This record gives sequence, structure tokens and C-alpha cells, in this order.
Amino acid sequence: MADKQTNKNFRVTNNNAVDVHVGKRIRLRRTLLGMSQEQLGNALNITFQQVQKYERGANRVSASRLWDISQIIDVPISYFFEDMSDITLKASPRKVSSNAAADVVVDDAKDPMARRETLELVRSYYSIEQSHVRRRISDMVKAIANTINGD
Repeated sequence: MADKQTNKNFRVTNNNAVDVHVGKRIRLRRTLLGMSQEQLGNALNITFQQVQKYERGANRVSASRLWDISQIIDVPISYFFEDMSDITLKASPRKVSSNAAADVVVDDAKDPMARRETLELVRSYYSIEQSHVRRRISDMVKAIANTINGD
């Protein structure tokens, strides 16, 4: 029985889907700002390795650290919890510990926002200062996608 309890607690505290989601949101915003893990770490007075662990969801971000991160990357606290999938919501530590959710597998390959290519494209797009030029580029990309996809 003790082994079963230990394993259940391990699932709750390590690489929980909610922690992974928060980490992805940190990485997304940091990358969009063109900030390195080292720069964020320096601003937080921690190592870039610790930032990596936060971004992977390997280490849970405390409330005070999350507040500091939000101030550095200029987002409200709610930003970190936006766009959570139903699977992630069902994988909260409370629900996992009460067996209300099954084991959850987070699939980065299916999440286009987790891809470096997407982040680089968005950052480049917003580096264009003229909004009318950005709008035309957006329209062009949509037209190409519609043509290719047969819409």
C-alpha cells in the first residue's frame, strides 16, 4: 500500500500536465520577446538550467516566482493558465490525487504553439512595425493556406 501511495504522489508532483502547460506558456512568451533562458534566469537570479526545468514542467513554479516571471515578461498571471486543454484541466494535482483523471500524455508534436518554427514566425511577424504590412502578410498567408488546402 505504501508503494502505491508513493507512486501516486510522484505522479502528482512531477511533470504534472498543469505544470507543463505553465512552463510552455513561459517559454512561448520568453521566445516571442526574443529573450534567452539565460536572460530570464539572470532577471530572476537563478540559473538558465532552472528556467529550463520550469519550461519543461520538471520543476513546479512557486506563486512568488510566477509573479516575478509575469512582471519580467510583461503578462498578467492569468496568461499562464490560458488555453488549457480539457485533458490538462482534468490532470490537475487535486483530480489526479483523487483518481478523478486517468494518466495524461502531453503530445508536443501536435501543438503547433510548442514548435520553435511557430515562435520564430510570430516573433518575425510582430517585428514588422507597420500594421498595414502585417495585415497584408496575414491575408497572403491565409490565401496560400486556403489554396493549398482547397478551401
